[in-house]
Amino acid sequence: MWREHVYIDWRMALIDTILPRPSDRLRDALVRRVRATFNDTSSGQKPVPPSDDALFAPDSPIRMVHADVTAMMVGGIRGLLLQMLHPHALQGVLDHSDFRADMHGRLRRTARFIAITTYGQKDDATKAIKRVNAIHEQVSGTLPDGTPYSARDPRTLAFVHLAEATSFLAAYLRYVRPTMPLAEQDMYFRQFAVVARLLDADPVPESRSEAERMMRERRGELRGSPEAREVADLVLNQRPEGAPILVQQMLGGAAVDLLPPFARAMLGLRNPPLGAIGARMATGGMGRTLRWAFRQN
Repeated sequence: MWREHVYIDWRMALIDTILPRPSDRLRDALVRRVRATFNDTSSGQKPVPPSDDALFAPDSPIRMVHADVTAMMVGGIRGLLLQMLHPHALQGVLDHSDFRADMHGRLRRTARFIAITTYGQKDDATKAIKRVNAIHEQVSGTLPDGTPYSARDPRTLAFVHLAEATSFLAAYLRYVRPTMPLAEQDMYFRQFAVVARLLDADPVPESRSEAERMMRERRGELRGSPEAREVADLVLNQRPEGAPILVQQMLGGAAVDLLPPFARAMLGLRNPPLGAIGARMATGGMGRTLRWAFRQN
């Protein structure tokens, strides 16, 4: 009897190895889909492997926040919507970006940069920062009123960083870890400030209270122009190839829900079609599913 039991256990283990369970196939399919979204797989691009010799130590706040796929997608959309309210950042996009034809590509490149500077080996992170600085050198022009702008302007870079940092953390607190201690939140801002300063952004926050103060102080510089609304519409409605429309609407709705009321008003955005509670429930469910999939990879 004992031998028969051992034989059955061995046979079941072999079947599990040869024929993956449905849950395993689902998990692998989800991981492949997400990785294809963030990486240009057609050119052979692969996810950034985490390094122990990165700018930031494993398990530190910035690596925890930037590891959650759902929070980063929601936060990334929110951050871009906020950035488009800054006239200088907006004009740079209008004059020097193919966002109308490739909004997904822009978001993908931003995600790649964050992954490399957060998890990549220090030398790779430094090279990525130098490449971005070189690109920014070519981005300059004038606003419609004749005011000059430059992507190398420290204050413009500082607002772009402020919008990103506050958005990523807000999404993480909403959908992953609402009880994250304030000390860890402050450490997140201090760590992210390292990258911002290497991009020559100034001033940048080193705590949550500083970030909130800076956002209040800079609100007067923001404008809800027709061009900003056009970009917002593309961000929320231009569907990446292969992306389910319901997922796009859910993530966009969650990002709009997280925006400060003044930003929603400036961009002419209403609450998500399913309502704030519906968007939060759906996004929270997707986040839990993706964390289940990626924990086993």
